[in-house]
Amino acid sequence: MNKGGIGSASIMLVFVVLCLTIFAIISLSPALTDRTLANAEVQLVQDFFAADTLAEQVLAEILASYEVPETIMGIEVQSHWSMELFLLMTSFIVPINETKILHVEVGLDFDSYQIFSWRMYNLHDWVAYEYLNLFDGSDDFFQGW
Repeated sequence: MNKGGIGSASIMLVFVVLCLTIFAIISLSPALTDRTLANAEVQLVQDFFAADTLAEQVLAEILASYEVPETIMGIEVQSHWSMELFLLMTSFIVPINETKILHVEVGLDFDSYQIFSWRMYNLHDWVAYEYLNLFDGSDDFFQGW
């Protein structure tokens, strides 16, 4: 009688199933992270194009009115005369989300306009994390552990 054949096959099968389960869990974590990043990027693109559409509407209102009001559709509009370019420089900021804005700067002439800036900017600068608790070679490093 062969008594050791079925037991070793069962152990091998359990080991293989355990390995496959561990590999599935390990690959699931980056997939969830990638999905979160992709959803954030999709939301940013949607917010950007909504702000871009609003900026286009504000510019159309400025061009249609032949004057520059202080606010259009809740957006504050600033203007000044540029002596170097002989244009009425008009600028406004459209919020995209909590951390980004769309800055638009347009030069207006009597019958035309010229776009000088139509860019997305960050509201906050990136700040590096300055403190790293690295081993400096002293013996008191492990005192707090």
